[in-house]
Amino acid sequence: MAEKPSHLNGAYYGPSIPPPARTYHRPGRGDGCGCGCLICFLLELIGTIFVIVGVAVLVFWLIFRPNRVNFYVTDASLTQFDFTTNTNTLNYNLALNITIRNPNKKIGIYYDNIEASVFFDDQRFGTEFLTPFYQGHKNTTILSPVFKGQQLVLLGTNELLVFNSEKSIGVYYIKVRLYLRIRFKLGKVKTWRIKPKIKCDLLVPLSSNGNSVAGTFQTTKCRIGF
Repeated sequence: MAEKPSHLNGAYYGPSIPPPARTYHRPGRGDGCGCGCLICFLLELIGTIFVIVGVAVLVFWLIFRPNRVNFYVTDASLTQFDFTTNTNTLNYNLALNITIRNPNKKIGIYYDNIEASVFFDDQRFGTEFLTPFYQGHKNTTILSPVFKGQQLVLLGTNELLVFNSEKSIGVYYIKVRLYLRIRFKLGKVKTWRIKPKIKCDLLVPLSSNGNSVAGTFQTTKCRIGF
């Protein structure tokens, strides 16, 4: 009688089972959007900031209606302006009246630093630091710097020709510059400091014994730069 097959200990001898499918992850193809989404987010953030700033500026303008502050040199008295060639020394005596008009109804201005300098042929020959002050709404303030003394000034051949030409006419081309540090006051709020530069280009007649040699000084409007 034939023997029965022995027990196979649970082994399986049927058809082969295929291996499970493998999942491959390719770099840069994940579920997140990576750098593209970051760039889009930053662009949207920048756009939102611009919109907020634009609305704030519009609201500020509608509330305060700011107007440009005006600077004028209303008077200039030049009683000495002599250049000595052998020592390259300029002796000068110049007095100015500078008018500052704040036309704003709701904006005051703190002038924290005022440096006034005068130039001939782009060479500085005098500097004065003026007293800081606060200028209220719709206010006019007059500054009266006086530049007096002597200064070493190097004039080349062409510059000396210009000086002698202006001396013969009796009118000198002098540049005045105001270097400011100011803050605006809007109600109870004070802004940060800004540094405008005021540019005044003057034709100043020489005066002798209180009388102008070549006409009178004409009021000159200044330019504002930053």
